[in-house]
Amino acid sequence: MDIKKTIYILTLQNAIKYNGKANPGSIMGLIFGMDPKLKQKAKEISKEVQESIKKVNSLSLEEQKNQLKQTGEIKKEKKQEAGIFDFLKIKKGEKIITAFPPGPEKYPHIGHAKALLLNYLLAKEYGGKFVLRFEDTNPRLVKNEFYEIMKENFKWLGVKWDKLQYASDNMDLFYSLGKKLIKSGDAYVCYCEREIASKNRRAGIACDCSKQTNQLEKWDKFFKAKQGSAIVRLNIDMEHKNTVMRDPAIFRIIDEKHARLGNKFRVWPTYDFQNAIMDGKYGITHRLRSKEFELRSELQRYIQKLLKLKTTTTYEFARFNMVGVLSSGREIREKIEKKEISGWDDPRLTTLVALKRRGFLPKSIKDFVVSTGISKTESKVTWDSLIMINKRYLDRDANRYSFIEDPQKIKISGTKEDTIKMPLHPEEKRGFRKLKINKEFYIQKSDKPKKDKIYRFMHLFNFKNNKFISEEYDQSFKAKLIHWLPVSEENIKVDIIMNDNKITEGLAEKTIKKVKIGELIQFERFGFCRLDKKTKNKYIFYFTHK
Repeated sequence: MDIKKTIYILTLQNAIKYNGKANPGSIMGLIFGMDPKLKQKAKEISKEVQESIKKVNSLSLEEQKNQLKQTGEIKKEKKQEAGIFDFLKIKKGEKIITAFPPGPEKYPHIGHAKALLLNYLLAKEYGGKFVLRFEDTNPRLVKNEFYEIMKENFKWLGVKWDKLQYASDNMDLFYSLGKKLIKSGDAYVCYCEREIASKNRRAGIACDCSKQTNQLEKWDKFFKAKQGSAIVRLNIDMEHKNTVMRDPAIFRIIDEKHARLGNKFRVWPTYDFQNAIMDGKYGITHRLRSKEFELRSELQRYIQKLLKLKTTTTYEFARFNMVGVLSSGREIREKIEKKEISGWDDPRLTTLVALKRRGFLPKSIKDFVVSTGISKTESKVTWDSLIMINKRYLDRDANRYSFIEDPQKIKISGTKEDTIKMPLHPEEKRGFRKLKINKEFYIQKSDKPKKDKIYRFMHLFNFKNNKFISEEYDQSFKAKLIHWLPVSEENIKVDIIMNDNKITEGLAEKTIKKVKIGELIQFERFGFCRLDKKTKNKYIFYFTHK
């Protein structure tokens, strides 16, 4: 780099930017930014910069521009921001196939959304494919309703899968590979009682069943055995440091009707076995998942290598915990049964159906889960983090209306009947809503005016001691702003289901008749709400947040 020429060009650029007068500090910063090693020659550089500034500042702005044309500009290199997936070190052009494999066993919550979105976004980032796979090989847990609920929720989040799979459609594949492992001596049928098998695994004692011959014959008989009498285990190492690797089960007998397949099968693969095979057989290259699967990763890669399947790169990240929020499916079911919560869409939950019903936007949820990062460090987050992101969108997009909680009548003298216009949004040009006013108004009971104090009805006028003063906003009045509604039979009764599931009752302006089911609005000075239902006598909203 010709340092003298570089300084001169940077000085010209800086001078032109600031109307003909260059700034030495800016130029020094640019030089050191281009080559930090030059800081060792700071005195020499500073002297050269001063000389260059003296020369450039003596020129007219027109002369500076002409000289810059002759020398050519130095374009500042844009620093490429580190991408969220850079740590995976994926090469350009590398084939990427990711998957998200939920068990259709409960309503998905925001934790599922994180794993779902990260795998989906990873595939899209590198022009790859994304697979949605239902891991439904435990008929005890799988419920028919959850297949559709999950698909609906994931579509709502904006996720489009390239392929939809059901692990239970691959039973013949699981059986053929299981038999292959029996033949090679890498698996065996175990008849030990569960307590004894567990005790031996903890103690690192080899199972006698692994030493027995005629395993193929035992495999065939296994399919007719009584539930709980036998399992099929991998033959690995009962002294392995990772206890997951101590001859884990890969098949068990479950005599329960399957949601999709009925009673067609009774021998079912375990999670680790079917997961490893589905990933390897269908070429899943990468999967991002929560840290609870970290110990299982070694076993799943072992199974893939044993069966000469493609190996999958997995990365386990820490789960984030929403403070004070239920996420356990079992606990939620119990509370629903005891009527302690209203259902899976209770506003206190972080299930996707609850977040949708409250009015959290899919793009807010996406921004939120990405903002929590892909770290192995456990973190706790609060509703405030999600609310802050959602509010940014709603402030921009939600129309404004008036709502009065606990309404009380008030009469303001000196006013007349009129039709007034109020903006639907303070910044966007979206038009107006119109209301007819007279001398009587509804205000909130807590806003009851005090003697000799000036108040202002939002968008309307100022008053004192229940007498009209003026229409224009006057900062010198230091008036307290309160919201209102005209006393009118056209006002609409409203119930707002709050985030603690309690109901706030009140009245809203007649123009909310134009609001559609599912639309998000802001009741001014109350909060953002989502219209959930319209009845003949009442509108039902869910409170989103302030």
